[in-house]
Amino acid sequence: MKTTRIKFLFLQLALLLAVTGCLGTGALREAVLRPGIYEGSGQGLRGSINVRIQVSSQGIVDITIIEHRETVHPGLAAMEELLEMVLETGSTDLDVISGATFSSIGFLDAVEDALAKAEEKLP
Repeated sequence: MKTTRIKFLFLQLALLLAVTGCLGTGALREAVLRPGIYEGSGQGLRGSINVRIQVSSQGIVDITIIEHRETVHPGLAAMEELLEMVLETGSTDLDVISGATFSSIGFLDAVEDALAKAEEKLP
């Protein structure tokens, strides 16, 4: 009986660790977003990627890529796909686009940079 109980506790602990590990860093934002328009930048394959985001009390409502030096395909195409995914999910915790890894990382970093400026830290 005691062995079964210990196994059950270990199983619960393993499940809890697996679930929290899958959340990623973007899902654990411990701040409130201040409504407004913010700009951020990240480093792509060919240079800086700059974005402008519009934030409401509910989250990100618009993203504009304002400057980049990435190629149209696959770089810009990947950023546009990620832009839609960020708006749809409300998160930057996304997989990068294959074939445009650096453009993807730079775009997501730029959105994260802008979000950091919108954060109002909780006491």
